[in-house]
Amino acid sequence: MAIAVAQSHHLFGLRPHISGNIGYLEEQTIVFPSGNQVVRFNIDQKQQRFIPGSDKSQGMTAIALSPNRRYVAVAEKGDKPTVTIYDMLHDQSKKRKTLSAPDLQTNEFVSLAFSPDSKYLIAQGSRPEWMLVYWAWEKSKIMATMKTTNQSGQPVYQVSFNPQDNTQICVIGNHIFKLFRYAEGNLKQFGFQKMDLQNYLSHSWVSDERVVVGTDTGRLLLFENGELKSEFHAALPAGSIADTNSVRASVSMIPEDTMSSSGSGLGACQITSVVAHSKGFACAGGAGTVHLFEKTDEKDFYRKTRIVKIPPDPHSTDPTQAENQSILSLTVSPSEETLVAATDHSQLYCIALSSADIGEQASFEQLTHSFHSRGITGLDVCIRKPLIATCSVDQSVRIWNYETNTLELYKVFQEEAYSIALHPSGLYILVGFSDKLRLMNILIDDIRIFKELTIRGCRECSFSNGGHLFAAVHGNVIQIYSSTTFENVSNLKGHNGKVRAIAWSADDSKLISSGMDGAVYEWSAAAAKRVNEVVLKSCAYSGVTVSPSGKHTYAVGSDKSIKEITESQILRTVDSGGATLTQIVMSHSGRMLFCGTSGGALRSIKFPLTDSGEWAEHQAHASQITKMKITYDDQFLITVSEDACLMIWRVSDKEGRGVKHDREVPYAEEILITKSDLEEKNQSMSELKTRVEELKMENEYQLRLKDMNYNEKIKELTEKFIQEMESLKTKNQVLKTEKEKEVAKHEEELAEVVDKHSKDMQDLGGANDEARQQQREYEETKRQIEEDADREILDIKNKYERRLRDEIETNMRLKGESGIMRKKFNSLNKEIDSKNEEIKTMQQEKLKLENVIKSLEKDIHGLKKEIQERDETIQDKEKRIYDLKKKNQELEKFKFVLDYKIKELKKQIEPRENDIKAMKEQIQEMESELERFHKQNTQLELNIAELKQKLRATDKELHYERQRVRDAEAVSKRMKTDLHNCVGFLQDPKKLKESVKSVYETHVHDDVAESTSVDTDIQKEYSRQREHLERSVASLRKKLTKDTEIHRADNVRIMQENVALIKEINDLRRELKMTRSQYHELETSLGLNRSKAGKGGKRIETAATGSDTSGGRSVLRQNIEEEGPRIIEMQKGEIRKLRNQIMDLEEQLTHRPPSGGKLPPMILTQ
Repeated sequence: MAIAVAQSHHLFGLRPHISGNIGYLEEQTIVFPSGNQVVRFNIDQKQQRFIPGSDKSQGMTAIALSPNRRYVAVAEKGDKPTVTIYDMLHDQSKKRKTLSAPDLQTNEFVSLAFSPDSKYLIAQGSRPEWMLVYWAWEKSKIMATMKTTNQSGQPVYQVSFNPQDNTQICVIGNHIFKLFRYAEGNLKQFGFQKMDLQNYLSHSWVSDERVVVGTDTGRLLLFENGELKSEFHAALPAGSIADTNSVRASVSMIPEDTMSSSGSGLGACQITSVVAHSKGFACAGGAGTVHLFEKTDEKDFYRKTRIVKIPPDPHSTDPTQAENQSILSLTVSPSEETLVAATDHSQLYCIALSSADIGEQASFEQLTHSFHSRGITGLDVCIRKPLIATCSVDQSVRIWNYETNTLELYKVFQEEAYSIALHPSGLYILVGFSDKLRLMNILIDDIRIFKELTIRGCRECSFSNGGHLFAAVHGNVIQIYSSTTFENVSNLKGHNGKVRAIAWSADDSKLISSGMDGAVYEWSAAAAKRVNEVVLKSCAYSGVTVSPSGKHTYAVGSDKSIKEITESQILRTVDSGGATLTQIVMSHSGRMLFCGTSGGALRSIKFPLTDSGEWAEHQAHASQITKMKITYDDQFLITVSEDACLMIWRVSDKEGRGVKHDREVPYAEEILITKSDLEEKNQSMSELKTRVEELKMENEYQLRLKDMNYNEKIKELTEKFIQEMESLKTKNQVLKTEKEKEVAKHEEELAEVVDKHSKDMQDLGGANDEARQQQREYEETKRQIEEDADREILDIKNKYERRLRDEIETNMRLKGESGIMRKKFNSLNKEIDSKNEEIKTMQQEKLKLENVIKSLEKDIHGLKKEIQERDETIQDKEKRIYDLKKKNQELEKFKFVLDYKIKELKKQIEPRENDIKAMKEQIQEMESELERFHKQNTQLELNIAELKQKLRATDKELHYERQRVRDAEAVSKRMKTDLHNCVGFLQDPKKLKESVKSVYETHVHDDVAESTSVDTDIQKEYSRQREHLERSVASLRKKLTKDTEIHRADNVRIMQENVALIKEINDLRRELKMTRSQYHELETSLGLNRSKAGKGGKRIETAATGSDTSGGRSVLRQNIEEEGPRIIEMQKGEIRKLRNQIMDLEEQLTHRPPSGGKLPPMILTQ
């Protein structure tokens, strides 16, 4: 019995709406909040370290990083808000201090800031007081507090220290801009504003006196010592200069067409973040846009240099949606080489500021991976690959790798995704969208749909461990499908509420389900029957797991406890200590059990369970844990939450047995790719190879040209240098010869002087001192001449050495320029590649549009075909009308024949009447015989009366026995009737219980002894009859649906025929009217009248019908005045007959019992 160990391993996600949610700890390490933890992420090594939140806090609200990048302050929400300071020099981020302000009437801090020397901390409280607290945090001493809001209590958004002064503080908010100075234990406001205040959203100190403030209208305000120096718009064109000497000076520089587009132009963007660096500042303004400003050579000017935008997302159905993200915070790396942005869609983007200098507009890149932006609803893992599949209400499906901690693949769809299942092979996924359940292939670079099932809003789905079946929840019904044929194998019905969790047993023989109706059912997958059940209506279950053996089931729900269920019995209930548990999962070894809470914490439960219940709680997420899974090697636990974060934990039991480092079967490396994609990629690879070869050749040619140019330049410089060296050598040689000549000359002069001196010495012995003086002068002159020559040689040497150094530096500079050109060449190649990708995407869109055009052409073709079919049916109807008219004429002929036959039959009636008279006489004779027979009968009746008296006694005894039998049958029938009524309440346990009680009270009296146990045969018979009745009800419902469909089709057909007949009647009426008018016209033209026509005997009239339906044919008719009404009467009779048939069918449908209702109770008569 031990509690399993869970350690945070990796987190995917970002909490966007936390103040100061991103900062640089080192050049390659960033700090950001994810879940209920602060993550230290090394960008190069892709490693994470974690600072977990406090146990009793309600979540983080603000983060601040000290200027010396050693300390991190985390503000947490609670009954009394706290600020915890961590020392980041330690690998485990040692907790240094926990600060609180007990007198503060708020539950959270909205902004934090460290002083420049990292010794002081300010925290801005929330409503209702909006108090600012100034701490000397190392001593946990509150130095001062100050209410920062205005009189109307508007919110405060951000506070900061002057980067050069511990005592100066800036506070901004909605119509709030205040500067405070700490002096003598109090915070005093200075630099009062005389201008109209605006809604200030963000600010940053650009020097020790200047603050740049951003507003919700997209304007930037520059304050110096609290005085407004300049106001300009962030959406200035690149290259514009913002003059800080005159307020609103830059407004005139904005083009008129830009100014006029209010709503979508300058006025539409909000300055949500401002960050300063040594060269200037950057501000986030507008949808996915960052504006870069730099200082100019003149002190009072800022120049807008670049615009950086978030690029479109190629994996989304709407690529421009990514461009419309709002950037909430910005930060610059310590070396000021990288700018990082965090958006409201929980994404992190970065750009190298050096690359932002190339071109007027640049694009961000993903710093790590693309994260979920809204709550994660589905999670699954597979056996053969180290993959995690997640889906979210942000309409995206993502595939993660928990070995490399990377995002393998993702795609954004048009509908929200509620559930996801990953096939054990890792090659297919099953995703439940709001409109359908879709099966998709995981390709090398795409997720492609290949099968759709009409299950709307599927909240739970799961592949079996063998992968041959998958279960999908459709409301209250669990549908099991084959993974190969996609046929509905079986439907598991029994839940009265929505099913919220399903789990397969290890051998796939059982399926466990739990729902909002408080039921936990165990189903046999093969027989599609319920094997075990536990119903507790007071608890709405949200999570269920099953032990590896399949004997024990563990469920959690709204009643704040864990239930251990075995064979339809709750074996043990473990209280959770007041926390609502939302999810539960057991390891495949059966030795570790974990639960997730509604607050986002992870609990490692002591296993096997004890009645008291012991657990270890770990801070994980900031919101409810929605799904949990353990990998099949029991090495990692994955949790997801409504806070859009995915967390990977490394788990093991106390002995470390949960971790299996050595896999007997390595992970599969196979991937799916369509043939067309493979051919396209091979073609693109061959094209790229040829392009690379061309570029190589071109590059080599360019390099060769440059080498030749550089070699020529070096050769020229070398020749020039050698020539100068030669000239210097010759000059030096000349100087040497001149020196030698001078020396020889001086030696000759010296010899002459010596000779002269000796002579003078001889002549003048007293002139010795003068000669010595001259000797010294000569020596001095000689030394000075030698020094001047050496100095001149050194100067010339230094001069040419300097020139050589300059040439070497020029060469190095040219090499650097060539490197820059090479970088530009590489960047241009990248741009070419990106443009090629854009061309490919445009071609794909073109293909899609061509497919749409083809489908529309097919629809047009189908509609034309349908029109042709309708024309053919119309022609058939016209033929049928013509046939009916002919049939009417034939019927008239039959009527004439029948009238003739009636006359003939009347003639035959007279001899038959004579026969009737004779028969009547014969009857009278027979009546006299009958009277005689009556007399005989009276005698016989007397005899019968005597025999009846004898039988009466016997009949009384027989009646008594039969009465006893009838009484027994009546009791039996009443019993059956009551039992049948009880069966009608099977779906309502309360009414069933009451009806059984009433049956017991009616039929069981005191004199009947209670049976101690129900006979097993009775139970079997009851279950058999119940199953028979359920089957019969199901078959009747199916039959009802079929009959309904059949009768609906009949009704539609009859109505259509009725409409056609009415149309025919109208046509006939029109024809009759035309015929009458023609008849009257003929009468008038011939000058005839009705009386003469009657005397004339037989009259034949010819009428041209000329109806449209008969195609212009003329018909000769006799007695047209009599024929027209007769035809109309016949049609009316036909219509009445059809209406009667319709009413009969409707009565049959109304008398049919409804499919969803209960069958009426059987009524037994004696």
